This record gives sequence, C-alpha cells and structure tokens, in this order.
Amino acid sequence: MQTFEKGLTSIVDLIAPSSVEVDFRYIRVGDNFYTTLFIAGYPRYVSPGWLEGVIDYDHTMDIAMFCYPTSSSDILADLKRKIGEMQATLASDAEQGKVADPTVEAALEDALGLQEELAKGVERFFQFGFYITVSDTDITKLQEAIKNLQTSLGALLLTGKIATLQMEEGFKSTMPLGQDRLYITRNMDTSSLASTFPFTSAVLTQNRGVMYGVNQQNGSLVIFDRFSLENANEVVLGKSGAGKSFTIKLEIMRQFMLGAEVIVIDPEGEYETMTPALGGEVVEFSSGSSIKINPFDLSDIYEEGENELGLKILSLHGLLKIITGDLDAEHDAILDRALIETYKSKGITTDPATQKKQPPLMEDLYKILLGMESIPARDLAYTLEKFIKGSAAGIFNQQSNFEINNPLTVFSIRNLEEALRPVAMHIILDFIWTKVKKSLKKRILILDEGWYMMKYQDSASFVYSIAKRARKYFLGMTTATQDVEDFLKNEYGKAVLTNSSIQVLLKQGTAEVDMISDTFYLSEGEKALLLSADVGEGLFFAGQNHVAMKVFAAPFEHELITSNPMELLKRQQEKERANMASGITSDSEAIPGAGSIENPDIPSVENTDAGTPPASPGDPSPAPAPPGSTPGPTT
Repeated sequence: MQTFEKGLTSIVDLIAPSSVEVDFRYIRVGDNFYTTLFIAGYPRYVSPGWLEGVIDYDHTMDIAMFCYPTSSSDILADLKRKIGEMQATLASDAEQGKVADPTVEAALEDALGLQEELAKGVERFFQFGFYITVSDTDITKLQEAIKNLQTSLGALLLTGKIATLQMEEGFKSTMPLGQDRLYITRNMDTSSLASTFPFTSAVLTQNRGVMYGVNQQNGSLVIFDRFSLENANEVVLGKSGAGKSFTIKLEIMRQFMLGAEVIVIDPEGEYETMTPALGGEVVEFSSGSSIKINPFDLSDIYEEGENELGLKILSLHGLLKIITGDLDAEHDAILDRALIETYKSKGITTDPATQKKQPPLMEDLYKILLGMESIPARDLAYTLEKFIKGSAAGIFNQQSNFEINNPLTVFSIRNLEEALRPVAMHIILDFIWTKVKKSLKKRILILDEGWYMMKYQDSASFVYSIAKRARKYFLGMTTATQDVEDFLKNEYGKAVLTNSSIQVLLKQGTAEVDMISDTFYLSEGEKALLLSADVGEGLFFAGQNHVAMKVFAAPFEHELITSNPMELLKRQQEKERANMASGITSDSEAIPGAGSIENPDIPSVENTDAGTPPASPGDPSPAPAPPGSTPGPTT
C-alpha cells in the first residue's frame, strides 16, 4: 500500500517548482530569483506610518514582521545593569576631563525613560524582526532593485542588510508560514512596535486614465481608467453642495480630451455653461423646444436571441407607470394588449423586417385605449389625455427629429415642471440607450440627480438593466444623487451600486452617514471624514481599494465648471464693469483676461503662472493670467 501511494501524484507534486537553486546571495525557485534583506538598524524617533515608503515600494516583494513578547522583569534587570555601565562611563570621562560622548548620553536618556515606563507598566517589551524578500525574473534587475531599496531604507534611517549565506532561511521566513528562520531581532517597546504596523493608504495610480484627484494620505495622484475595470460604471453620492457636479464635470472634461463620447441628462442646468465652451451641444427638452423624442422609437437593429419589440414594450410599461401610477393586474394586462395593438396598427410586429417602419405615437395608444370601450381602458386613456390634448401636449407626442451627432451632448430638462421630469428622464434615457446599442463606441453616460428615477420601481429597474448591460456596448454610466437614503433603500439603487466598479463618496449628512457606513463597511475614522469633509473631499473606491481623495482642478478648468454662486456673481459683475468701460472708451485696449466662456466658438481659457496651485471646488476663483501667458497641459 505504501509503495502504491508513493507512485501517486500529490498536490505537493503539482505546486512544487521544477528546481530550487540556493546561492549565497540569492535563491532561485523555478524562473524567479529571490533575495532577502533584514533590518539591522532603526531610527531613534519615528512617527505613525513611518514604514509607508517601504510598504509602497514599487517592486514585487514580500514583507514579514515577527513580534516576540519579553518578560519585563528580565528587561528591567538588564536595563539596570546597562544604565549603571553608561553612568560609570560618563563619570569616568568627567573625572578625566574628557568631553562626554553624546551617543552614550542619548542612550542613557532613552534607557532611563524606558526603565520608568516599564516599571509603571505603561510599556511592555518585545523582540522585533523585520525581513524583506525581493523577487524578479532577471538577476540583474533584482540586484538593481535591491540597491534602490537599500537607498530608500537609508532615507528612512533604516539599515537593510542582505542575509548572505542564509538565503533559504530568509526565503522561508517571508513565506506565509509564520516561521522565523532568521531570528535577527531588535528590542522595541509597545509604542515603537505599534508604529510599525502597516496601516497605509492604497495607491490608485495607473499608467493611463484620467486624474480624479489627490490622495490625501500620501499626496499621490488618483489616476484611473474606469474602462480597465470589470465594468465602467460609477456612482457619486454626496449631500447638496458637497461638490458632486464639480467632480463629474471635471471628469467629463478629462474623458472628453481622451476621446470618449459623453452624454449627460441634466435636470438642473448644471452643465449648460461648460458644454458650449467645449464645443458640445445643449439639447433643451421642454414644451417650447423644437427638439422632439418619440418614446415609441425602435432601435432598428436585431440581436440574436433578443425580442426588440418585447423589450420596447416592457420599457413603455415602465414609462407609462410613471404617468399612471401603480397598476393592478387588470389595468396592466389591458395596457400590454393596447401597446401590442398600437404597434400592429402601424404594421410593426416581432418580425425585425417590420421594425424599420415609422413607429406609432402616444396619440395612437390613446386612440387604441378609447376604442377598447372598457372602463379600465378608458381610465388609462384619460390619464394619457394630458399628454395628447392637455398642458403637456406636444412634448412626448411627436416623431423624433434629433440624432446624437456631437461627442458631448447634454439633455437639459430644467425648464420642465417637476412632475414631468421623471417622465422626460425615462424617455431620454431610453432614447440614448437605443442609440448606444446601434454603434459600438467608447461612451460615458451621466445620469445626474438619479433619485428622480429611483422614486419609481419600473424606472429604477430600467436604470439597473442599463448598468448591468453597459459594458457590452463599451458604455460607462455615472449615476449621481444627493438623496442617498432613498437611493440605498431601493433594491435597484443598491443593485446599481453593486454594478459600479467606481464609487465616490463626498460629504454626507448625519442622517445618511450610518447607512453609508453599513453599505461600504467604513471605519469610524472614515465616517468622521465624510461628516467633516470640505467641498470636493471624500472617499474614492475603485474595485477592492479605496483612498481619501480631494478633487483638484486646474485654474482654467475651475473657471469653466464652477457653479459657486459667489464666483459666478463676481464674474458677472466684472463682465458688466468691462462692458461699461468699453462703452465709455471704445478705442481702449481689451482688458487681458476679460474673455467670456459664454462664447461657444472661442472659449476664454486662462491659466495662472507655474507657482499657483490648482484650484479645488471650494477655492475662490483663480486670478487671471498675466498677458501673454498660455494654458499649461492638464492630466
């Protein structure tokens, strides 16, 4: 039996490397070379997080720390002896007229302080071992990395030495086995040991992407490519005035520069100033607008296994439930039958060939419902009458006459009455989704004030379905809301959050922060950060990592995207003064920096000198650039 078992392949055989070579300065396991260093010298004073530079070192390495508690009574006895020796040395030097050795004086001071703390029980004593194993597939690159690491350690007043002739022991010590084969330790008290714990901030800096802000812990740039994650969706949560729109507009500008097509649904007119300056198009959606969108439009594309007409009818169910409210089973069945009949009246069926015909209008559905001659059908028809003959006539009851051709398109619905905004947002979102499915292109869709959609189960479900399928069409959807509680209480709101690889949490109110904390598993410190955050400050989540971040904009970016009322008023007053001055002295020269961003053809872009720091959302408007200066590059 034992002979038989020896002939079997075990798990160890499968994971074992093909060869192991132990040299006095490295160990080679398979194709990888490893060298282990141990820390032999430490600085006298340290602060919390002092090892951050080592832990964040940009190379593949394994770090192991071993802590061994030591009896205080034994240490006190040794300290007493050591203190006596140092005092005797200093006394002897004094008798001989020699200058006291400052090294001995410093060591004596430390020993006396530690003796007092140990005697009081405030501190305990430990033996601490710290090992680093660096790896690479090329021995030359490994040796270079070791030299650079030793230089970095030296900058922290750490002495890192190669475990010469102990490579196997060093390699095993840094494996996740909990075995210290080197046992090269240093005495440390509790406070010193606590400062070595690797509580550091993650670094979210990629080689490509846009800059979202600055890591508040270590000052690194938060540069990320949202399309490199499992999905490109993003959720931005924050109370009113926290900087949500500023953050999103800044990303729009930077994504736009990198070639992404951006589409925005703007309920409050936040993006109307920025868009013309970037050459974009603002589409006003209101009763007086010439732009019309037919909610009954079909995509004119056929995808294997999908029923385009069936999906459109489901979407229309959601839209009409926003208008009519929740429907019972009878009304829902009648509505479904009426929708099918409405398309059939135009010769459109589940056959893809028929779906290129001109789609029906809401008026056609109204007539079909009236023709059914049943009380529930008439009830539904009367509910729609407002949009056919009433105060909202003409907004949603005409054939579409608009195509998305501009790489930056903003749909503004701020001139619609509050009750019609959810209806308009659903129609526009469905229109955009139809266009997105027609052509594959890198796009970002901004759904600002997403709580409008989350108020209704069917529209919330529609938003979730887009978030779930967006990656297939190279789309990243950004959902922003200030009504955090309603968003997170909604099952579809939570689902949208789960299907978003990037989450940005800005300043929160006391009523929402506990719910946010439970959802994102925040620490008490992170909760406090969200409660006390300034404008544009918060937490940035990307995949499994998150950092404390502050949003920064270059001066000319800040000028284009700020919505701070004080800054806008100041700018308006300066413009009026400039106009008055030009009216009095028409031959006077133009004032440098007096350009207006309202000119859609030539936006006025100003930049400060190299010594001026970038502006953040809460900073005052930056000073105008000196004459002749040119805008600098932006990440």
